[in-house]
Amino acid sequence: MAGGWARDGAVQEQIDASIQDELARMRVNKPPVGESRTHCAECEEEIPEARRKAIPGVKLCIDCMQDRDAAFKSRPGFNRRGSKDSQLK
Repeated sequence: MAGGWARDGAVQEQIDASIQDELARMRVNKPPVGESRTHCAECEEEIPEARRKAIPGVKLCIDCMQDRDAAFKSRPGFNRRGSKDSQLK
């Protein structure tokens, strides 16, 4: 059943997309577990011992972690694409 100007199945597509976005965010931002690596998993730079002790299970060096954090985009509290306001503009 479509509502307003949306085509059939659009609501379910939005729900599925929201779930996939959240799962992807969780995979990227999961806390480290296990034994710390001595070298970065992305760039193979050595991870300082102080970092390994401070964050048990660390896998990335500081530079790679900062790059990953910068690439993360916060998501809005609700889906604007499906709201009536965005349909009226």
